[in-house]
Amino acid sequence: MAKGPEKNTKNKALHTKLLNRKKAKLQAKKKEKALRLKALVAKMNQQKKDEDSETA
Repeated sequence: MAKGPEKNTKNKALHTKLLNRKKAKLQAKKKEKALRLKALVAKMNQQKKDEDSETA
């Protein structure tokens, strides 16, 4: 029986490695953006709280 062509596992492994790196990079960007937004919201809430306390 013919075994068939040899599989190209080297390129497949490199491709998977690159895709995993891309996913990790996107996840890191998403997390960083969420933290930045969270900090911005906290800052705006603090400013609003300070303004309300000054006018009261």
